Amino acid sequence: MKKSFKFVLLVLLVSGLILAGCPSRKVVQPEVEQRPTVTPKETTQKAAEVKPEEKITEPRFAKIETKEEASKYTEERGLFEDIHFDFDKYDIRPDAKPILQNVASWLLKNTSAKILVEGHCDERGTNEYNLALGDRRAKAARDYLIALGIASNRIEMLSYGEEKPLCKESTEECWTKNRRGHFVILKEAGK
Repeated sequence: MKKSFKFVLLVLLVSGLILAGCPSRKVVQPEVEQRPTVTPKETTQKAAEVKPEEKITEPRFAKIETKEEASKYTEERGLFEDIHFDFDKYDIRPDAKPILQNVASWLLKNTSAKILVEGHCDERGTNEYNLALGDRRAKAARDYLIALGIASNRIEMLSYGEEKPLCKESTEECWTKNRRGHFVILKEAGK
């Protein structure tokens, strides 16, 4: 009798441990992006309050030096200045806000244009970390432009991480130049 009681108790204990160790499944609902209506007076105020989300959703990383897929767009470079970021940060700095306002103004005047925001990093850190940081920097710039009234479907993002440096020396001055957000106007190929 004692052995069967111990056996039943052991089976119940093991079953309880197994059930306690298995987490329940959570159903995650996809996020639906909703654009709030913004008046011109609120635009500057809201843009100052923009903080990008911490998580990276559907990151798009660059395919370096490959010709795997035909480009949907041709790139028109050099119209806008780069914005720069502090080391290991992706917050929009005060010196970047006028540049982003110029980009937004241009996009509001050129309603059919799309823009690509490239996120770049310096060479410090792993490739994976820098790709993620570059994505956060591109997303921060995109979120700021959205807060200024630009539709999100007109802004593409791409992270190059540390793969396309402007400067190749290992100095703080050089690293500062490489921590940037770069803007490329996208025009449909053949037009």
